[in-house]
Amino acid sequence: MKTTLAALVLFACLFQVHAQFQDATPPIAEQKEHWRVIHNDSVLDNYFWMYDYFGKGPDSTQVLNYLRAENNYVDSVMHLSKPFQTELFLEMKARIKEKDESVPVFKNGYFYYYRTDEGKQYYKFCRKKESMDSQEEVLLDVDKMAEGHSYYSASGFAVSPNNKYLAYGVDTLSRRQYTIYIKDLESGSILKNNIQNTTGYPCWANDNQTLFYTSKNPATLLSEKIKRHTLGADAENDVVVYHEKDNSNYIWVDKSKNNQFIFIYSQATLSSELRMINANLPNSDFKVFQPRMKDVLYEVLPLNDRFLILTNKDGAKNFKLMECPLNTTEASQWTEVIPVRKEVLLERVEEFKDFIVISERENGLVKLRIRNLENNAEHYLDFGEAAYTADIGANPEYKSEKLRYRYSSLTTPPSTYDYHINTREKDLLKQEEVLGGYNSSNYTTERIYATAKDGSKIPISLVYKNDTKLDGTSPLLLFGYGSYGASMDARFASTRLSLLNRGFIYAIAHIRGGQELGRAWYEDGKLMNKKNTFTDFIDCGEYLIQENYTARGHLYAMGGSAGGLLMGAVANMAPNLWNGLVAAVPFVDVVNTMLDESIPLTTNEFDEWGNPKNKEAYQYIKSYSPYENIEKKDYPNIFVTTGLHDSQVQYFEPAKWVAKLRAMKTDENLLLLRTQMEYGHGGASGRFDYLKEIAEVYAFLLNLEGIYQ
Repeated sequence: MKTTLAALVLFACLFQVHAQFQDATPPIAEQKEHWRVIHNDSVLDNYFWMYDYFGKGPDSTQVLNYLRAENNYVDSVMHLSKPFQTELFLEMKARIKEKDESVPVFKNGYFYYYRTDEGKQYYKFCRKKESMDSQEEVLLDVDKMAEGHSYYSASGFAVSPNNKYLAYGVDTLSRRQYTIYIKDLESGSILKNNIQNTTGYPCWANDNQTLFYTSKNPATLLSEKIKRHTLGADAENDVVVYHEKDNSNYIWVDKSKNNQFIFIYSQATLSSELRMINANLPNSDFKVFQPRMKDVLYEVLPLNDRFLILTNKDGAKNFKLMECPLNTTEASQWTEVIPVRKEVLLERVEEFKDFIVISERENGLVKLRIRNLENNAEHYLDFGEAAYTADIGANPEYKSEKLRYRYSSLTTPPSTYDYHINTREKDLLKQEEVLGGYNSSNYTTERIYATAKDGSKIPISLVYKNDTKLDGTSPLLLFGYGSYGASMDARFASTRLSLLNRGFIYAIAHIRGGQELGRAWYEDGKLMNKKNTFTDFIDCGEYLIQENYTARGHLYAMGGSAGGLLMGAVANMAPNLWNGLVAAVPFVDVVNTMLDESIPLTTNEFDEWGNPKNKEAYQYIKSYSPYENIEKKDYPNIFVTTGLHDSQVQYFEPAKWVAKLRAMKTDENLLLLRTQMEYGHGGASGRFDYLKEIAEVYAFLLNLEGIYQ
């Protein structure tokens, strides 16, 4: 009876959808023969011509014309929902407190904070000396700086030790290629010698004259060199202090919290290496802390009298904490402080003069553990919700006796606390204000567990409005990622209320490939175990139907980037499970991308996906890569987004995928590709513009349910 009712509801929704989505003729991409031959395997790629708009191939004009035609098709199809999109945009925007201010962070004599003004897309970066009652200094007016730019990102703000200079990075193209500028905070002038093609995160030595930064390879965009810059000098003459020759490693430079050391990190998925100098001696040679070891990751935190080392050395899969003297840092001198535990992942350690804070993950939830450095006494912070996230916030002062941390859940807006270590008192400094009368008691959050086909228990976090029906008739949006060991914690989003208030249930599938349940959970969803990520997600969807949270005609899925790979895979593997999919900047052409080492990130990620130059890896990747596995069959409604300037997942992957899907699929369901012609991987940079993108996606989902207001 429930199945029949669900089918009737679905039919009614689809009838209304065809009345709402305007008929239009989809663009048909030209097919051109191109063969990939490797490992005695010949594969035809008819859409290889889309490969590069940026000047490598002869078809740049044709590519742009195709992307614009796809955008025009989206506009035509979604035309009747434009008023609804505007309504959603204004509704989400109205929840944001436009004139606002961040919680100040104290560092080296100043309180630093951001403030936003009503109607402005960006912010002011400000400080006050010694007291919040002091006169304000506006260090950067990013609202003014961004004028005339369709995209603008300022990041990596670093103030010199004498508080006189501010170094920062700017990207105006969304390719994550930052130019570093240095501002004289006394005169207000920008020094004339800027530094181009960097990651945008400068690091000051203690002499107030020397900057270290990470330089990118201009072609692959990989972090490649650490350079040293002197104020007033021409950046063309900057000295290379480290050149990473292994293109599977990321590198970056940072300063220790106690201001004693400059560190250069080189890290791949499976191993890392650190170099260091005394921050008072910027012209000295960097010394290797411990040469890279096979399958060993380590991170170093200096205290006054020793180094702490967070590492997985000697098979410590969930990591352990070790220590060594300041003058003998080789691994043979490391001794254990906190041992590895099978059920607890040691994720992060924050060091202070008198205590350390250990961020652990157990049963998928974060715990913060405080340890006194004098007597090793320990205690945990208590949070008290079934599904939440907590993380260590901004704590730049090494001698502080307080811990700044952040807390959120699916019903609790982001909250910033100070925790007094000695008294164990918590001060709520700020909770994100949600305008319009939001009341968390009107919503319910749950933590349930689906059973995977191999018996593994997969956590699912859910949130819904209290009056939402749990009888199989409610629409449900299932979000997933499942890569790089990134944990998708249960966080609040005010934009999500526009779905919840219209009857949607929102769920997060904590699938393998993430690290919610420890390092093994990650390793069971990568390389030759990657398909576990996809089958876990499918099993979560089927479980939610089984438990009457939703039904097949009302189940939707969303994922972005590597989560877009997830969307492409589950579209191929279980197309009839979903009524609609949203794939944001999706990584869907895995074989071809991983074979092309000129593409940004490819070589960095062989340890995540495998190197298809190896026959076994090639065959496995090909067996799940969404682009490779499109078949002549019915697919769900699909909305795809990409950015022309995306450096992480380049636009041609989703463009090729959509073109091939459109040529192969046998249904009449919607297939839409929206290309943001001026943005990259993260979408719009302004704090309101991105809401328009969300509104369009939400209108797509809601219209499929016959909800138009």
